[in-house]
Amino acid sequence: MKPSLTQTFAKTFLGDAPDWYKLVIVAFLILNPVLMYTAGTFIAGWALIAEFIFTLAMALKCYPLPAGGLLALEAVALGMTTAETVYHEAHKNFEVILLLIFMVAGIYFMKDFLQFTFTRILVRIRSKKAIALLFCFAGAFLSAFLDALTVTAVIMAVAYGFYNVYHRFVSGKGYGDTHDLSSDDSIKEKNREELREFRKFLRNLMMHGAVGTALGGVCTLVGEPQNLLVGGEMGWHFIPFFLHAMPVTMPVLVVGMLTCLAVEQFGLFGYGAQLPGNIRSFLLETAIQMEEKQGQRGRIKLVIQAVTGIWLIAALAFHLAAVGLIGLSVIVLLTSFTGITEEHQLGHAFEEALPFTALLVVFFSVVAVIHSQELFAPIIGYVLGLQGHSQLAAYYVANGLLSSISDNVFVATVYISETKLHFVHVLDAIPGIGMSGQALMDRLTDAHVARADVLSTLPQGAAVQVKEIMEHFDKLAVAINTGTNIPSVATPNGQAAFLFLLTSALAPVIRLSYGRMVLLALPYTITMSLTGLAAVYMFL
Repeated sequence: MKPSLTQTFAKTFLGDAPDWYKLVIVAFLILNPVLMYTAGTFIAGWALIAEFIFTLAMALKCYPLPAGGLLALEAVALGMTTAETVYHEAHKNFEVILLLIFMVAGIYFMKDFLQFTFTRILVRIRSKKAIALLFCFAGAFLSAFLDALTVTAVIMAVAYGFYNVYHRFVSGKGYGDTHDLSSDDSIKEKNREELREFRKFLRNLMMHGAVGTALGGVCTLVGEPQNLLVGGEMGWHFIPFFLHAMPVTMPVLVVGMLTCLAVEQFGLFGYGAQLPGNIRSFLLETAIQMEEKQGQRGRIKLVIQAVTGIWLIAALAFHLAAVGLIGLSVIVLLTSFTGITEEHQLGHAFEEALPFTALLVVFFSVVAVIHSQELFAPIIGYVLGLQGHSQLAAYYVANGLLSSISDNVFVATVYISETKLHFVHVLDAIPGIGMSGQALMDRLTDAHVARADVLSTLPQGAAVQVKEIMEHFDKLAVAINTGTNIPSVATPNGQAAFLFLLTSALAPVIRLSYGRMVLLALPYTITMSLTGLAAVYMFL
């Protein structure tokens, strides 16, 4: 029987998402105008936030852009905010958009060097604890300067490539044969136990590497998109951002590495799997063959990519240009010197970043609603009513809990913008500053003007007051940034790299489920979150 037009439309709407999910989104779209005209825009605005967080939490059922975008479009249509306000939010964060477009694409052309690095670690080192620690540290170091998603993608590519070769070998399949990596039906019984241990070994390494991207990502301006959002609002370049965050990020980094060693040493939470000796020999032979196939041209490419990586780190450290433009320079250097000259070759580099870039603009739409309706004013007012270190700890915990169930970029965007707005009002109340609070805040957070120079133009009494206010704002910004980055390792929802790993082709073949990922992340969640909280309370 031919399906009706209604059935076809229902099937097409949101594609392969579950029917219950589609019904929930439709219910949201119907509920919002009803709430707005009966309960008012404040209640309707909070309902929109809850609905949007739901789409983020259900990212495994449907990527949040289509459903979340529909909610954002409806909010603009209902007048909860304006298209101009959304544009203003996006324009204000243009540097983050440039980062996502060009930096992620630039790192795509460095994949050969990154893959070479992780392959060497995997096949040349015998100690599992050393491999685990190096995967975690390499993930942290690379994510401090590169894009965490790309680093995760490289680690996954190494694991998937070796698993594919070995699984085909023990299944008696050639490289060109059709083969299902998730099925063990054609594998001999004597090889199955080794394969199960190999899967567990790879799950361990994937989680160490993914947690490493979170450990390094929190440390620098470019480590995560929300870092650049927070840094942009505060007027911090690469080095100032690192120094402000260091009292929290360095203790967390050390504890994260010690946690990596501890879970491997004592075999806790599903860790401690060893790589069977004959599989190690097989992988080493495969790696040697792959290196030989690359030839002289392949070696030249590796050198060029390594040198470009040094340029990238230096350019970021000395802030030679906006982060996105540095990413563009990486694209130019790597494509020209490695012979990538065709348009379709370049196009693949932008595929990973653009969906999230579009989602980020949808984030800004919801943030525009929050600003327009002043939805967070009561919460921010309550938290800021707390005193001293308790206030910093409350910021850290609130951001951490929200980031664990939704998306840390969204949470950081809301908190830093709303907190900054509060401090603008605080500056407005200071007599004798000779300008509006907004104008003074703009000057104090201008990345191209030293804060001391701005303070020197104010009357002495006002300057002392403003200096104290801004120092406190600095600490809150660090609490926001570390709160969204560190506790969010608890679930795949909070960390984009975790979600990327969970939805990859690798996850089903190494039997990495949502629950298993949460369990593997649990020791890191506990030790890193508590260390971060203690550091925020004691060192800021």
